[in-house]
Amino acid sequence: MNDLLVPNIRPFDAREDAPQAVPRPPRAAGFEVYWARLASEVREAQRLRFRVFAGEMGAHLTPLAGSPPGHDVDRFDAFCEHLLVRANGIGDEPGEVIGTYRVLTPDAARRAGGLYSETEFDLERVRPLLRTAVELGRSCVHPQWRAGGVVMALWSALGEFMLANQLDTMIGCASVGMRDGGHGAASLWARLRETHLAPPDWRVTPHLALPVDELRHDVDVETPALIKGYLRCGAKVLGPPAWDPDFCTADLPLMMRFDELPARYRRHFLGD
Repeated sequence: MNDLLVPNIRPFDAREDAPQAVPRPPRAAGFEVYWARLASEVREAQRLRFRVFAGEMGAHLTPLAGSPPGHDVDRFDAFCEHLLVRANGIGDEPGEVIGTYRVLTPDAARRAGGLYSETEFDLERVRPLLRTAVELGRSCVHPQWRAGGVVMALWSALGEFMLANQLDTMIGCASVGMRDGGHGAASLWARLRETHLAPPDWRVTPHLALPVDELRHDVDVETPALIKGYLRCGAKVLGPPAWDPDFCTADLPLMMRFDELPARYRRHFLGD
């Protein structure tokens, strides 16, 4: 894919090359969805990520040199498109950013030297699929907006972007908290490997594996909402979880392909 409709070029202050604006949802939805065009908008997303990952999840974030305090910033941000959800403001005052995804396209991944997922997993077996795949990452939603349609709006915008650029696969790492020492994550993996494991030809291996054999597998753990949503849309778990000590999470490698979307979920991504 050398002719993405929206090539990613950095650095930027005001980007004309960002993806086209997402059609706004009805005002009653309470928010709008769009792609970041300004560095200040990306900073807002990074502040939300810091609040969720460091503040709520207790992640120990290593700041990128030169990044401002209170922001979650890594080296991949400069190569990604950043999809934002902003709450409706009052009068002329803009509302705050309440949800975000970052999206790494195939061309951008080549410029970045690879995918973020490759820092956690050996992706050699799925490499042929990456030519038409986007990597999704750093997804989070403000705690006061998690019961609404924010995630569905993000997914709809992602689907529109991918269709426009002839991309058909999503890949990424989905995090499971480890405040219990990892027993819940190991139990979730034990359950999902029986129901949602990818075929052997698509299996990947973690560089730093969660020691699942040393952990309990009988914890009655609730599947995180985002992972549950992916699985309902036909996503496959590509292998056992990696352990991310900085974020204190177990990260499951997931892949979702448009040609495997169940009919009732196609409208979320494809508008069918």
